[in-house]
Amino acid sequence: MHQRIVILDFGSQVTQLIARRVRELNIYCEIHPWNKIPPMDAQTKGVILSGSPFSVHQPDAPMPDLSPFLGQLPVLGICYGAQLLAQLNGGEVVRSTHREYGRAHLVSRNTSTTLLKGIPENSQVWMSHGDTILNAGPNATVICSTEDVAVAGYERHDVLAFGLQFHPEVFHSTDGTAMIRNFVVDVCGCDQDWTPNSFVDETVNALKQQLGEDTVIMGLSGGVDSTVAAVLIHRAIGDRLQCIFVDNGLLRKNEFQDVMHSYRDLGLLVTGINATDRFYTALNGVSDPELKRKAIGKAFIDVFDEESKKHTNAQWLGQGTIYPDVIESVSHSGGPSQTIKSHHNVGGLPDYMKLKVVEPLRLLFKDEVRRVGRALEIPAFILERHPFPGPGLGIRILGDITPEKVQLLQEADDIWIRSLREAGLYNEVWQAGAILLPVYSVGVMGDERTYERTVALRAVTSTDGMTADWSRLPHDFMAKVSNDIINKVKGVNRVVYDISSKPPATIEWE
Repeated sequence: MHQRIVILDFGSQVTQLIARRVRELNIYCEIHPWNKIPPMDAQTKGVILSGSPFSVHQPDAPMPDLSPFLGQLPVLGICYGAQLLAQLNGGEVVRSTHREYGRAHLVSRNTSTTLLKGIPENSQVWMSHGDTILNAGPNATVICSTEDVAVAGYERHDVLAFGLQFHPEVFHSTDGTAMIRNFVVDVCGCDQDWTPNSFVDETVNALKQQLGEDTVIMGLSGGVDSTVAAVLIHRAIGDRLQCIFVDNGLLRKNEFQDVMHSYRDLGLLVTGINATDRFYTALNGVSDPELKRKAIGKAFIDVFDEESKKHTNAQWLGQGTIYPDVIESVSHSGGPSQTIKSHHNVGGLPDYMKLKVVEPLRLLFKDEVRRVGRALEIPAFILERHPFPGPGLGIRILGDITPEKVQLLQEADDIWIRSLREAGLYNEVWQAGAILLPVYSVGVMGDERTYERTVALRAVTSTDGMTADWSRLPHDFMAKVSNDIINKVKGVNRVVYDISSKPPATIEWE
C-alpha cells in the first residue's frame, strides 16, 4: 500500500486539480466527499480541505467533524477549507467588502514557515472567494498577505494545520505546485514513489489476486482507456481475457477494421461483432441527447449479455472507467448530483447480468492512463489518440440518427482528423471532432443555389477534459479544411468552428 493524501471535497469546481497536483509529485491521493470521511489508516499522511461554493455562514454549509484527523495529521485548508478551519478555531470569517476573484500577488510572505519555503517575493496567486478571514483564531499566525487580503495564509500552532485563502492548485497560482509540494513532502513526509511503473507492477499483482483463475470479458472501444485497461488485465491473466469490439455503426470512418488490427498486434484475443442494425433500430426516431446515450448504453449491455452467454466460464466484465468518471458520478453533498451527462461505464451492471466488474484504471486521470500505457509499451499511435465518446458519432449528430447522416459525418470527420495529422497539429489538440447540426442554409455552388447541411468543427486543449479551451488553429489551415469538407462531402455547404470553452460549454455538444 502506498502512502496517501486524503482530499475532502466540499464541492469546488477545481477539487480535481488539487489531486492532479499531488499526483504529479508521484504521491497517491484520493478525493472523498466531505460527509464521507474515510478511515485514517497508517498510510494516510495528511488531509487537504477543498474550496466550496458555500459560505461558512450559510445554514446548510458543510460542517464536518474534523476530529478524526485534526491534531493527528497535517491539514491544509484551501479557500473554504481555510475559512472552515479558522471558524472552528474561534476565528472570524466575514463577507468580503468587495469581490476577490482573479490574480493577486503576495506582498508579504513568511518563508521560514515550511509551507512557503522557497516561494519568491511578489508570487502570483489566484483568488476566488466571497468571504474573507479577518483572523484565524488563537494559536494562529498570518504567513502571507496580498494587497487586499490581510490573511491570505495562516499557520496554526496548536495543531499542524495551514490555511490558504487562494487556490494553489490552479495554473494561475505560479508557485502553487511548490506550496503543495512543501505540504505533502516536507510537512506530511510523503515518499514520492507512486510512479507509472509501480502502478503497473502493483495493479498486475492485485489483478492476479482479485481474478484468480477466473475469465474476464471486456468491451473495447478503440480508445486509450479501454486499451490500457485491457493490456493490464491481459498481463495479469493472459488469454483468459476475452475481448469484444462492437461495431455500433457510430464509429469513425474505417475505425472498426483499423482498431481490430491494432488490438491483435497487441496480442489481445478480440472478437469483432457487427451490431450496426441493432443500434440504428434502438435509435430510430430518438432525438433527445440523454435518451440517445441511454439507448446506446442499453444496446451495448444487451450485446455484452448475449456474448457473455457464449463464455460460460466468464465471471467478470472489464471496464476502462477512469477517475473523473467516478468523481463526476458522486455527489459532494451526499444528495443527488446534477447529471451533466450519463457516464456509460459507471454504476455497474443490471442485476440480470451475473458478472462482477473489474476496473483497473478507476483511480487514474487521463494523462496518468497515458503514462501507464507508455510503461506498458503500448504504441504511441494508440496512446496519442484523442478521447472519443462511448456513444460515438451518435452524440455528434444533433437530432435523430440515420445511416445517411452517419456516413456524411464520417466523411467530414475523416477530413478534419486527417488534416490535423497531416498539418502536424493533431498532438497539439486534446480532442477534436466534427458535429452534424440540424441546420440547413443557403449556398452557391457554380451558378446553382444549394440548401444543404452545416458541419461544426470542435478542437480543444486540455489536460484531463474537466476544463478545456478552444484550440487557436491557424486560419489558413481552417480555411483549407472548410473548403475540403464542402467540396468533398456531398450534402454540406457550410462549416463553422466552435470557440466555446468548458465551462460553460461541454466538449461534446450532446
